[in-house]
Order: sequence, then C-alpha cells, then structure tokens
Amino acid sequence: MPAAGRLMDRLKKASRLDPVRKEIELDSGEIVVMWVTPLTAAERDRAKKDARSEDATAFAIQLLVRKAKDDAGAPLFNAGDIPSLRNDIRDSDLQKLMIAVIGVEDDEPADMKSSAEAAE
Repeated sequence: MPAAGRLMDRLKKASRLDPVRKEIELDSGEIVVMWVTPLTAAERDRAKKDARSEDATAFAIQLLVRKAKDDAGAPLFNAGDIPSLRNDIRDSDLQKLMIAVIGVEDDEPADMKSSAEAAE
C-alpha cells in the first residue's frame, strides 16, 4: 500500500490547483480580471447538484459563481447574483466569463499577490 500513497502525493503535486489569472474582454471593450483554480471532480459534482437541471448554462453559472475570485481570493459573485447574471448581463459577456472558468486548464498559474502588485 505505501506505493499508492506515494502515487497519491505525486498526483496531488502534479495537479497544480493554484489560481490562474484570467483577463476577459467584454463586448464594451472593458477588461475584467478574475482568478480561477482548475476544476476538480468534487467541484463539478457540486455545481451539477446546485444547478438542479441538466442545462449546461445553469451548470456553468454555478461554476462561475463558485470559482471566480478577486486577487485577494474573495468571491466575485454569490448565489444571489445568479438571477442578475442571467437577466442583466449580455449573454455574450456571460458566455466569455463562463468559458474562462471552465477553460482554466489552458493557462499558466501565477501568484495572485505578485500579479496584483505588478498591476499597480
């Protein structure tokens, strides 16, 4: 059994679950920044459960609300924002935000604090 434990440690280390800085250009030209960690199976399962439907958009909005953070690690959205995200935000902008959360694996992780300091 010790070999399995060592493999688990290697898998955890290789997973690179550090936050990734995402810059999204909205249709207005404004750039919004959020930090997102790669999706885990537990997060996926929880978002599916909370979506309470098989609708892909409901699932993606749940992920956006759960995973989008500011540079200090604080959530950018809460569950109460879901109706507003659905009704008050351009669909194309919402799609960009959701894709940024779901597609986080494509980017390299960065240090949230050092990136925030560099932006100042």
